Amino acid sequence: EVQLVESGGGLVQPGGSLRLSCAASGFIFSAWAMSWVRQAPGKGLEWVSDINNGGNSRTYADSVKGRFTISRDNAKNTLYLQMNSLQSEDTAVYYCARGPRSGQDYMGQGTQVTVSS
Repeated sequence: EVQLVESGGGLVQPGGSLRLSCAASGFIFSAWAMSWVRQAPGKGLEWVSDINNGGNSRTYADSVKGRFTISRDNAKNTLYLQMNSLQSEDTAVYYCARGPRSGQDYMGQGTQVTVSS
């Protein structure tokens, strides 16, 4: 059974940083590209970033480029999202998802990120 469990969300002030983690199990993590997607209050899902299976190719949505960094540790079956210079517009539930930007098939339960003073 595919399982994706996100952690690391919370309340942060504008300009602050957070690091999200996603623990993956139930599949061969190193064989899959992975993504982060988010859903802001009252809005649909927005793809944020993806990383290829080897970790050497990354892409980002324009809204987070230069502020967020995706990474992975295949030895630990873990996906990360380092978020810097957070803005109120980044407030959302963040989901780890299996698959690249073009399509994901599984998502975790999400972790809430709230950016507010």
